[in-house]
Amino acid sequence: MDDTERLKRGEAIRRKVLGNEWVDRTAKNRNAFNAEWIDYITRSPWCDVWTRPHFDERTRRILVIGTMMAIGRWEEFAMHVRAALTEGQFSADDIKEIILQQANYCGVPVGNHAFKVAEQVLRDTGKLP
Repeated sequence: MDDTERLKRGEAIRRKVLGNEWVDRTAKNRNAFNAEWIDYITRSPWCDVWTRPHFDERTRRILVIGTMMAIGRWEEFAMHVRAALTEGQFSADDIKEIILQQANYCGVPVGNHAFKVAEQVLRDTGKLP
């Protein structure tokens, strides 16, 4: 598969996972400085990893949300929680279980912050129980 096909496949899965609105908004910020980076992440994580057959999309979403908690990347955590709720058919309980699982390994302060961030995303998306 050539780079053009990798970009096409990567963009398709990125749109499926994050939603058209998010991808379109990021595309508007593309410029001469960041274009190579955007192409790289579209080809590498989105095409080369997200389209692999071993794990399904749901499992990959869980792994990413948990990893973002573990490394404290809260803007990415919020983005993937929002996408899981709006594009991935995740429920508030699904997000809660991911946070509870990860908090055992990442620590209580991380769990506290994850609940705070996730609760705001749930409010914003109208999915807070």
